[in-house]
Amino acid sequence: MNIILLIFTTSILVSAQNNTIERTETVDTLDIARVWAGHPVGFSLLTHPPYQFVAYYDDKRQLTVAQRLLTVRTWTHHILPVVTGWDSHNYIALAIDDDGYLHLSGDMHVTPLKYYRTIQPFNVATFHRFDRMTGTNESRVTYPRFLRGAQNQLIFTYRDGSSGAGNEIYNIYDLKMKLWKRLLDQPLTNGEGQRNAYFDGPVKGPDGYFHLAWVWRETPDAATNHDLSYARSKDLINWSTGVANKSLKLPIKLKDCDIVDPVPEKGGIINGNAKLGFDTQGRVLISYHKHSAQNYTQPWTARLENGQWKKYQITDWPWHWNFGGHGTLQFSIHLGGVTKQTDGRLIQGYNHVKFGSGTWLIDPQSLQAIGKVQRQTLSPEMGRIEGTFPGLGVKTSADLGRSDKTDIRYVIRWETLASNFDKPRPEPLPSPSTLRLYALKTIIENAPSGR
Repeated sequence: MNIILLIFTTSILVSAQNNTIERTETVDTLDIARVWAGHPVGFSLLTHPPYQFVAYYDDKRQLTVAQRLLTVRTWTHHILPVVTGWDSHNYIALAIDDDGYLHLSGDMHVTPLKYYRTIQPFNVATFHRFDRMTGTNESRVTYPRFLRGAQNQLIFTYRDGSSGAGNEIYNIYDLKMKLWKRLLDQPLTNGEGQRNAYFDGPVKGPDGYFHLAWVWRETPDAATNHDLSYARSKDLINWSTGVANKSLKLPIKLKDCDIVDPVPEKGGIINGNAKLGFDTQGRVLISYHKHSAQNYTQPWTARLENGQWKKYQITDWPWHWNFGGHGTLQFSIHLGGVTKQTDGRLIQGYNHVKFGSGTWLIDPQSLQAIGKVQRQTLSPEMGRIEGTFPGLGVKTSADLGRSDKTDIRYVIRWETLASNFDKPRPEPLPSPSTLRLYALKTIIENAPSGR
């Protein structure tokens, strides 16, 4: 995976259709802890009323979990016996099962599984490390993720292997027995020892399917990404192509999969920038970028239309991104997925080192950018850098759970330097930054006349 450190700009969304203004404001803040700022690595926020949990690396890079009652303004902190290194892949995955037991996995990049579960419900002080889930294919783990299945089962997925030689594993949790077992009796994808897949999803769409997009990568060099691919499933067990709805035999291999766009190696596609979305009719979309005949790195969206993939260039960017190498890269281009707004419009976020950042208004037929909207997803103060060390940027994590109030959403924010290809930085290093919880509210107002 490649990590991008986002510097957030804030603005206001103006809807031309109903002449309203949408803005985000901070309702409340609450400091959580001082945290490491020498390189970025993902933290987790999980709200499960009446509780709230945050998993992070503290100022000494120790894995820590904090919790509170939503009615209380103090945190209880519990330190786990893990100290992370300089690798930005070592993010923390956090989940809660239907009985209230917390599950955590993280600090892994082609290393043995680290998995913790609480012995008591809703109590981070009772986290216990288990040396196995199923006991097989757990020695070279990366990219842990918890998700919910078709029947709301707790699922855990991860890569077994390494960049350029990895397989995707799916486990399912037996709530009654408190044991993990394989959801699939073999990997979902198999790189055949020659490659691995980098995923976006599975994401459950409006059609009831779980949708999965990925690129294949031949080696740890990011330039060897190729072949945008896709599969879908109703139950995460039985998978099929988009084209002709053909059943896929597991594990899915390159020669058998549904290739959306056969972008070659060094063709301008990269893992982390293939993003799922859905149009106004609920059809699946995949946004990505690739090099054009003029060698410009251009953004595209593919749409599944009547069983065939149709591809549309979003806009024209006369600029080439020459990326490659090992480790966590700093992205020059970032694409978001296409999303449908409550007013029916399609929008898509982007960030470009030369052409700036913003949100496109997307034509529902051509999938081209037909304008820009100013969209505020964070309050203005969240984008302001508080630290004085050169190069600090803002990093945030959205809530994995649900708010206790219908009009409030929670986000955590901290400051850190950008990635350094997963290698140590020489001193001096920045002082720890403040990890802070924000309660945000979206305000809809009538636009002033003449706007």
